[in-house]
Amino acid sequence: MMLGIFYIGRVKVLVHGRVRCVSYEEKGTWVYLVTSAGAYAVYLAIILGRVTSAPVADVPYVAVLLWTAGASIVASIAGRTLVETVSPSDSRRGDVRDRDVSRSGEYASRWFLVAGAAAALVMAMAKVDYFWIANVIYLGFVLWAVAGSVLKLVAYRRGL
Repeated sequence: MMLGIFYIGRVKVLVHGRVRCVSYEEKGTWVYLVTSAGAYAVYLAIILGRVTSAPVADVPYVAVLLWTAGASIVASIAGRTLVETVSPSDSRRGDVRDRDVSRSGEYASRWFLVAGAAAALVMAMAKVDYFWIANVIYLGFVLWAVAGSVLKLVAYRRGL
């Protein structure tokens, strides 16, 4: 088994002229991870800054949540474009490995999304303030994105 891995590695170096080729999908996953986590960090910084001066129920969070989520999408698109401009991939077409990595990452990380939705449902039934419900949903989305990206990157590096 190990000899086969070394053989495949040597063939890749001979064919591609470099040790490690990063696929188009893997680059996109890195960008998605950074932009998702970065946007949530900005959101938390703004909201925590506002919580120090006002009660949580009175903190205006809706515009910040929408702007940071939208900025995350725009930054992800711009980041992917920038990464591809600086270091173009050999092909933009995904192969079987890309599909399998994406599928396994999505399947394993979707539980964060389900947990966030379930927590929000319980919080709504308990008549918790909208601030907390919206934030637990947003946190569920962010954890889903970050965990899915990390799992995909681990799968790209170590295999499925």
